[in-house]
Amino acid sequence: MTDENYMQIALALASQAALNGEVPVGAIVVKDSEIIGRGSNAPIAQHDPTAHAEIIAMREAAAHLGNYRLVGCTLYVTLEPCAMCTGAIQHARIARLVYGASDPKTGACGSVINLMAETKLNHHTEVCSGVLAEACGALLTDFFRARRLAKSLNPD
Repeated sequence: MTDENYMQIALALASQAALNGEVPVGAIVVKDSEIIGRGSNAPIAQHDPTAHAEIIAMREAAAHLGNYRLVGCTLYVTLEPCAMCTGAIQHARIARLVYGASDPKTGACGSVINLMAETKLNHHTEVCSGVLAEACGALLTDFFRARRLAKSLNPD
């Protein structure tokens, strides 16, 4: 499968998050062409500020492997990871990160800061950005547009 094929799967997870009222971000972890972890944003449902799609997918992948080190794995995520997720990606030793839309507010892979390029850190993940960026960005834009519309119709 291609990066685009895997990102389509992450997009489906992001769509599910949106249906649940969560910010639509989806992620999968792939090792040797097998999906070993899936996640979609769930901080509201789980009452957990760390329940980002990336973290949930990495937790599932680590449980699958029986190891917190995800060596040789690729993480696909629909939105550029934040600083928390970027730190977790590095600690997990993810080999490759592929993301869709850039995040100009909290992106930690180049949009706001670039933790992946920090030479003082001991692990460096290969980063590929912009895969299906338009579709990933549109899902977020549509979600927030609908949220603003609903709020304007019900200001209480």
